[in-house]
Amino acid sequence: MTQYADFLRQDIRLVILRLLVEMTAYRANSSVLTMALDSYGHTLSRDQVKTELHWLAEQGALTVADVGPVLVATLTERGQDIAAGRARVPGIKRPGA
Repeated sequence: MTQYADFLRQDIRLVILRLLVEMTAYRANSSVLTMALDSYGHTLSRDQVKTELHWLAEQGALTVADVGPVLVATLTERGQDIAAGRARVPGIKRPGA
């Protein structure tokens, strides 16, 4: 993976967490997150978004529930800390000051 591709993936993961911070009950489905990421300049397939959601779940930043054709992601306390810059996880971009 190139440095640029790695940078993009880290930014996508941070944007997902920040989007969930803004959502009611800190949760959203993969379809909504795909559209929201597109508005932030990250055009991904739904499959790519699901892959990132599973990776973030492995890091403890969110939980995922499989609901038919979509995944429902719910932010965890750890995910809130990462999105706010209070916790760091390799592979997730740290928010700017």
